[in-house]
Amino acid sequence: MVKFVAVRGIGTYIKEVRSELNKVVWPKKEEVIKLTTVVFLVSAIVSAYLGGLDLLFTKLLELLIKS
Repeated sequence: MVKFVAVRGIGTYIKEVRSELNKVVWPKKEEVIKLTTVVFLVSAIVSAYLGGLDLLFTKLLELLIKS
């Protein structure tokens, strides 16, 4: 009896998931490419900025330690 209820619950869950996925408005290929490019560019800019700060603080710390 318990197994039957669990299977029915899983079936209902899958039907509800399919129903919700049919409501999703998926982006067009061009939009995905554009937004992915933006993410890569922003990531590159932030990593360059943080890398520059790291280099700056490393050099400052080296100057303090040598003094």
